[in-house]
Amino acid sequence: MPELPEVEALREFLDENLVGKEIARALPVAVSVLKTYDPPLSALDGTTVTAVERYGKFLDITADGLHLLIHLARAGWLQWRDVLPSGPPRPGKGPLALRVALTGGDGFDLTEAGTTKRLAVHLVHDPADVPGVARLGPDPLAAGFDRDAFAALLTGERRQLKGALRDQSLIAGIGNAYSDEVLHAARMSPFKPVQNLTDEETTTLYEAMRTTLSEAVERSHGVAAGRLKAEKKSGLRVHGRTGEACPVCGDTIREVSYSDSSLQYCPTCQTGGKPLADRRLSRLLR
Repeated sequence: MPELPEVEALREFLDENLVGKEIARALPVAVSVLKTYDPPLSALDGTTVTAVERYGKFLDITADGLHLLIHLARAGWLQWRDVLPSGPPRPGKGPLALRVALTGGDGFDLTEAGTTKRLAVHLVHDPADVPGVARLGPDPLAAGFDRDAFAALLTGERRQLKGALRDQSLIAGIGNAYSDEVLHAARMSPFKPVQNLTDEETTTLYEAMRTTLSEAVERSHGVAAGRLKAEKKSGLRVHGRTGEACPVCGDTIREVSYSDSSLQYCPTCQTGGKPLADRRLSRLLR
């Protein structure tokens, strides 16, 4: 799933390659991708792109006052094409969900792998008209988001760190992968209750979050859109690396599985050497 660093890199890429160009046509291919109908997608025809912004994991392409908001969800991606195919895209079972063609012949495709379709596109007059944007918490890399602001967000929380970091209404942009990475950098268990954090631990978690995300953004800076997925994977220390050696201590990275996702962690670095219970495996062994 693209998270804050990858979406920020896409924003930078589109800012360089899309701003100032005219949209010839936006063509929906998958019926599930478009979540709004007023204004119609055809309202983009003939408009000029003036800005590209990011809200959490949302991309916002502004064209003459209209906002094309894109959420790539778990399996979506943006593929830039210097030369688009000449014919119109055909609806079918392939990954193509939407195509934006520019008058110069270039443009981009939105694709989504798999059978579960969650990629979402909204065309609105104001980004706040999209519920997912309106309920976003602060951006963890925003200049004004300091340690005290972070601590204030956590006040009153009664859940585990992993869930809190992934909650977009609490902090925008962190998903499954980077929550694992932040917690590994902070040397904290994903199951640790937020309310049990000391002031010192809150500072450690804040610094780990800022550093992990900033370094990921820096690694992705200047990387072409087509290579961002590989860049993300290469920079991860624990997420997606079950069974490998922890790059910090050498212990074996372990996993806790859920119905539709999993988390990875290092027992030595994060849980005092104790493996966490894998609840899905425990149910299978009953």
